[in-house]
Amino acid sequence: PAGVVNTVTGFGLDVGAPLVDHHHVDKIAFTGSDISGQKIYQAAAKKIMPVTLELGGKSPNIIFADADLELAVEKAHHAIFFNQGQCCIAGSRTYVQEEVYDEFVRLSVARAKTRLIGDPMEPGVEHGPQVTKAQYDTVMKYIEIGEKEGAKLCCGGKKWKGSRDGFHIVPTVFSDVTDDMTIAQEEIFGPVTSIF
Repeated sequence: PAGVVNTVTGFGLDVGAPLVDHHHVDKIAFTGSDISGQKIYQAAAKKIMPVTLELGGKSPNIIFADADLELAVEKAHHAIFFNQGQCCIAGSRTYVQEEVYDEFVRLSVARAKTRLIGDPMEPGVEHGPQVTKAQYDTVMKYIEIGEKEGAKLCCGGKKWKGSRDGFHIVPTVFSDVTDDMTIAQEEIFGPVTSIF
């Protein structure tokens, strides 16, 4: 009825496709994969229906030399490590002005090493596991690729030793990242920051 919001859950083929195709739906806003976004955009184009798509990101932080570096590190740290990087707007790339680059990297590594890892239901824990083994494996694959392509692994990049389920990844900081590297271009969706 008018004035009531309904939440309909389900998979793309069962719920998403019928919603996009339905004649009473006037606009679609979607957050998800590029492949699903393309399908939604194509279906919406047939109806000439407006669409807003958020298809993963490599949201950047930009740090200038005159910034309060400790505050900037804390904000950049929260932007990527919130929810173990499993956030569509995770600030996974940090561009730092050359004059303060080395100090920013040093402070970022020091902060990442203080992040309390464990059961997210426990008081004070800042960093829990990845949502699934598949996502854990994906993130670890990207860390390996980052190293192979020449990014400097400053800290993290491994499983946390205290992990019972095996899905905890130690907060990971890369420096010396360039725009042509895979970790600079593809969404990792995990606790991995790249500093440029």
